[in-house]
Amino acid sequence: MTDTKKTAVIKVGGDVLLDKAEREGLAANIKDLTAEGWSVVLLHGGGPQVNALQEKHGLTPNKVAGRRITSEADLVVVKQAIAGEVNVNLTATLIQAGLPAFGCHGASGHLIRASKRPPVIVTGAGDKPIDFGEVGDVTGINAELLQGLLDLGQIPVIATLGVSEGGRIFNINADTTVVQIARALKADLLLLTTGVGAVFRDLKQPESRIAQVSRQQANKLIAEGIIQGGMIPKVEEAMKLLSEGVNSIAIVSGRNPGAFLSVANGTGESGTRIVD
Repeated sequence: MTDTKKTAVIKVGGDVLLDKAEREGLAANIKDLTAEGWSVVLLHGGGPQVNALQEKHGLTPNKVAGRRITSEADLVVVKQAIAGEVNVNLTATLIQAGLPAFGCHGASGHLIRASKRPPVIVTGAGDKPIDFGEVGDVTGINAELLQGLLDLGQIPVIATLGVSEGGRIFNINADTTVVQIARALKADLLLLTTGVGAVFRDLKQPESRIAQVSRQQANKLIAEGIIQGGMIPKVEEAMKLLSEGVNSIAIVSGRNPGAFLSVANGTGESGTRIVD
């Protein structure tokens, strides 16, 4: 029997998970959604945790134009940090809140299929192609398995690793991967959680929160520098889904009580909704 409930896909960054209040707020917000009959899939990264573990192992994080190059030694640490520390702790936080969390990673059951990223020219890194090492590009999502977990009433908590058909593990980008998961599941709601929790015209002025932006407005805000840094790829990737059946996309913080339901119900009390 296929689940007919609405589905929310939520992306959580490793920086958010460093904060206890953020973790507990995230769990409370997810509980709000499930109480209203939503199915939930959670995808998380773990950049800061990877950096910290690299330092303990005497490794230096290597990034080009903000993108992580992953050596074979780095990949060992990525697996330990993301599929180990972060996934277990986040799953435990949800279980403590009374939620049926199922911790896993992208290689589990070929949940996230990937192939090695070929050397590419990167904006801001010169004109020579960059080899990112053990980094993969997503080639497919096992939507049937994910839907099966949802039908069993579970909340998949997925660490962002990818796997090839032959079993090779890759470090993958969470922002682009969560979009592919939302697309594969034909999700009704995509939530991108951040510590800031919305787009603001001025971060120092909470009242300057922008409750809703269209594609055209988002592109204008990027051009004006209001949407900047790591928020740009999040917004750009999310906008691709607007014509593919995902009804509602939002940038939101789990710290704010009732934030997820507010976005799901379109009340505009929290976060920034992205609309067509």
